[in-house]
Parts: sequence; structure tokens; C-alpha cells
Amino acid sequence: MDATESLLAIAAAFFIVAVSPGPANIAVATVAMHSGRRPGLLFGLGLSVGLSFWGLVAATGLGVMLQNTATFLTLLKLFGGAYLIWLAIQSARSAARKTVAVEKNSAKQGRWFWRGLLLNMSNPKAVVAWMAALSMGLGQETEAQAVATATVMCMGLGFVNYAGYALTFSLPGFMAGYRRLRRWIDGAVAGLFALAGFGLIRSALTR
Repeated sequence: MDATESLLAIAAAFFIVAVSPGPANIAVATVAMHSGRRPGLLFGLGLSVGLSFWGLVAATGLGVMLQNTATFLTLLKLFGGAYLIWLAIQSARSAARKTVAVEKNSAKQGRWFWRGLLLNMSNPKAVVAWMAALSMGLGQETEAQAVATATVMCMGLGFVNYAGYALTFSLPGFMAGYRRLRRWIDGAVAGLFALAGFGLIRSALTR
């Protein structure tokens, strides 16, 4: 497999993982529908930075070390699970309210970036996904430049994915549909976050 084929294999594997419905994609779509394009993009940018961090961890070989560090992984899973449950509670509270105000303050909207960053930084599955994608086309003898190229390429795909979700779900049609079905959507999102959070905690305690 030549360099171009390797990069294409990595890009395809990473893209499939990135676009698959999961807590991060569901979260950025919900933020965009509820609060609009800017908060959605800020949240997606935070997710992208967190995802890129785990990409650097995987590319430098630290991912293997982390996988073999049971205590660190357990703590990270517990923290990530707790954060997902917190998001579930917020969504459930939103579903319980008849009306929800949209935050207009630009300074406060900046918090969306940090919320997105925290979501992916607390996701230990991200580094596993990175390692799986990079292993599709890179062997142990692969040059550092090829690893760096593949990593940067996947970082870009991650950003495009989250930005695509934010731009798509902030379109007027999606936002109008969300306003009509907000309580049902927030309730469903709360359930999905709760399942993911408790699943992560369970995997930490049964490791």
C-alpha cells in the first residue's frame, strides 16, 4: 500500500467513526438547533480541539501507554461518565420546562467552546478511535512525517464534521422543528446521554 492509499484508508476509517451518531455529534446538533449557528460552531470548535488532543496522544504513541494505565483510564471513564450524566440532567431539565430562553450574551456564548472541549477531553474512547484509524494504513516502520500528515488530515476531518453538524442543524428549518418538538427531542437526548454515561461508568467499574 503506497502513501496515498494509506492516507485514503485512514481518512475513510476516521470519517466513518467521526460522522457516526454519538454523544459529541448529538450534542453539537442539539446546541445548534437550540441556540443557533455561533454557539453550535463554538461548541464544535471545542469538540475539535479535544479530539485533536487525543489525536496527538495517539500519534506520539502515548495512547498505548494510556491504554495500559488502568488507574488513569478508570478515572477518565468515571469523569467522562459523570459529565455525560450531567448533560443528561441538563437536557432533562430543559425537556421539563415549557419554554427555554436562548442565551444572547456573546461573552457567555463563549462557554460553549469549553463545554465542547470538556466533552471530548473526557472521552477515553476518542484515543482508541484514533489508534484504530491510524493503524489502517500506518505500520510500525512508518516515518514520522507520514504519521504527522495523517494526524493533521484527521484533525481537519474532525473539524469539518463538527462544523457541518453545527451549520446543518442551525438552519431555520431544523431550528423551527426543534422549537416545535423541543421537549421530546431534549427528553430523547437526555436518555441517550444517560445511557452513554452509565455505560462508561459501568465499563470503568468492571475493568
